Amino acid sequence: MMRTPRYHQGMLPVIGITARPQNVPTAADEILGHAVTHTYTDSVTRAGGVPVLLPSLDTALIDTLLDHVDGILLTGGGDIDPERYGAERDDSVRMVSPERDDFELALVRKAYERKMPTMAICRGNQVVNVAFGGTLIQDIQSHGGAHGHDIIGAAAYEPHSQVMLEEGSWIASILGAGVHGINSIHHQAVEELGDGLNVVGAAPDGTVEALEHQDRDWDLLSVQWHPEYLGARGHGDSHDLFTAFIESAAKYATNS
Repeated sequence: MMRTPRYHQGMLPVIGITARPQNVPTAADEILGHAVTHTYTDSVTRAGGVPVLLPSLDTALIDTLLDHVDGILLTGGGDIDPERYGAERDDSVRMVSPERDDFELALVRKAYERKMPTMAICRGNQVVNVAFGGTLIQDIQSHGGAHGHDIIGAAAYEPHSQVMLEEGSWIASILGAGVHGINSIHHQAVEELGDGLNVVGAAPDGTVEALEHQDRDWDLLSVQWHPEYLGARGHGDSHDLFTAFIESAAKYATNS
């Protein structure tokens, strides 16, 4: 879909960041709000973008929304309802939001239609897979004996796990092919791949850590780990992912 360019050289790309539904205290008691942690917004601004928060809107509004942003960042959060990928929910599934599932699954498909640069993190990686018909492991530790992927607390900021990035992938062109230190804060992961997706990064136990789309016209950086936390402490080169994403959004802004 073509739109009138809103940018000239030197202007900053606008990045829509998906927010998680969350109850917040107010003068009128607790009410539903829309939350994004500062690590996401800090990472976008540090890389040269302007972050705006995206609540879980009616899907009929997505086209209008996308007319006003240059890139999409899908954030972490609660689990996707297993019914979205044809599975029965087990007891490990938590913090399901039907409204967020509706919005984000449709958002990914619309972003692909427009070839809008998209970065997906943790839950976002899973949303990308499900949006293209893939399935998820509902709980890694009860599936095949894999452990150590749901580390939380201060370790969230540390590279306590590893990923092997495939040579020839976009993400490897940014970070370098081979082994990199990453952090793990998830209990679910990709199982069956969605249509058109490739696994370009995996943990030593085989857990999918990075996806890209086979359509090279769509700039998709989709990772299971949390580069926004690693970047906050200056660990490794994960912040380079945000830089590449913002550069892609800037090109989209001027060319679309």
